[in-house]
Amino acid sequence: MPNLFSENRTKTKKIVLSGIIGGLYVVLSLLTLPVASGAIQFRVSEGLTLLPLFFIEAVPGLFFGCMLSNIITGCMALDVILGSVTTLLASILTYLVGKMFKSHALRISIGGFFPVILNALFLPLIWLLCYGAIEYVYYLQVLFLLISQSVSVYAIGTPIYLMLNKQMKKENSL
Repeated sequence: MPNLFSENRTKTKKIVLSGIIGGLYVVLSLLTLPVASGAIQFRVSEGLTLLPLFFIEAVPGLFFGCMLSNIITGCMALDVILGSVTTLLASILTYLVGKMFKSHALRISIGGFFPVILNALFLPLIWLLCYGAIEYVYYLQVLFLLISQSVSVYAIGTPIYLMLNKQMKKENSL
């Protein structure tokens, strides 16, 4: 009988997996409020952005998790939409990296690049559009997001990736 992580997941298991990932994203975002939202943010939930390296189901899960987190934390509609689309784009690109590379080091380093760089460059632009700011604030936000996203994606996401990879190998060898 295939488990949730096997490659032969049923449609129901794919939907469940996507929902679990989205739910985890929301819970981790809410647990780290107030730093998970706002002009200067650190989202522990971004550590989940390496999951598309394993599962296509992580793409909609992260998208809807980000969207729901942004709605719950009171972001403006444009921020909710564009911020979530940024996560969707990063997730799709990360998923493609997972298909292209077999080396774990390459998958993590290149796959993690997209959530880091896209969020660092686009979120401050979105915030500038939504909330207004002085130009130099944009550059400070880019710098801070490069740092915080790198910590979330690489310092938190890499151990998640390695543990999940180990668990999947173990379960698929049974």
